[in-house]
Amino acid sequence: MGAISRRLLGGLTTACAVAALAAACGGGSSSSPSSPSPTPTPPPTGPPTATTTITITSSGVSPRNITVAAGARVTFVNNDSAPHDMNSDPHPAHTDCPAINAVGFLSANQSRSTEPLTTVRTCGFHDHNQPSNTSLQGTIQIQ
Repeated sequence: MGAISRRLLGGLTTACAVAALAAACGGGSSSSPSSPSPTPTPPPTGPPTATTTITITSSGVSPRNITVAAGARVTFVNNDSAPHDMNSDPHPAHTDCPAINAVGFLSANQSRSTEPLTTVRTCGFHDHNQPSNTSLQGTIQIQ
């Protein structure tokens, strides 16, 4: 199975899981309006950078796209004066790469690492409290 097929299958699996969870939590009334599904954010542009550290500043995350070996951990360093809550895509489920969710809430000048990223794939991340802020979004490509 090719990388694109695995990525599509992973996205489809995630979408099905989110849909099943939403249906299970929806309650008995079908007359209440449903909220629209979040629109997936395209991954940031630019080639991945080989590093295991992502720095957060008032300008956003840097680098935005990184490549790591399977089993690596990625450290997020908050050099911004504001706190950030870094999680896996998609928002708000954070189910794409749960290992990223170990970073979570970072106060100013705090750092924390992901759990080991063991599955070969590309994972998106974002600031949970600013999910539409593209400067706080990026990807981790696991090889």
